[in-house]
Amino acid sequence: MSLLAKAPEGRVAALLDAAMTRPGFTWLRAPETGSTMVRARAGGTGAPFNLGEMTVTRCALTLETGEVGHAYIQGRRKDDAEVAALVDALMQTNAADLLRPKLLAPLQDELATAKSDRAAKAAATKVDFFTMVRGED
Repeated sequence: MSLLAKAPEGRVAALLDAAMTRPGFTWLRAPETGSTMVRARAGGTGAPFNLGEMTVTRCALTLETGEVGHAYIQGRRKDDAEVAALVDALMQTNAADLLRPKLLAPLQDELATAKSDRAAKAAATKVDFFTMVRGED
C-alpha cells in the first residue's frame, strides 16, 4: 500500500491497465476527500505533538468475487485512490502473482531510483567543514 500511495499521479492506473483488464467491483465507500491530523515527535523520540492537517482521499470497494480493497491517498486524487483500492483487493486473489512483477516491482524500482537521485542531488551540495591545526598551543 505504501508503494501505491507514494506513486506519481496516474502511474498505478497505467501499470494496472497494461497488466490486465480491470475487474468489476461495487463501492463500499466511494472516493471522498477529507483531512487528517498528522502527528510528529520532536527529534523522532520526544513527546508526540500535532504537526498539522493534510488532505487525503479514501475509498473502499469489493470485487465481484468478494475481496475487499481499501485505499488512503495523499491529496485530492480520487482516481488514484480507486485504483489503489482495486489493486489492494486484487492482491488477495490469484492476480497477485501477475501484479507483483508487472505493477509492484516497477513502482518499487522507480521510487528507489527517485530516492537515490534525490540523495545524490543533496550530496552534491554537501559542504565539508574542517579545522586546520595552526601550530599554536
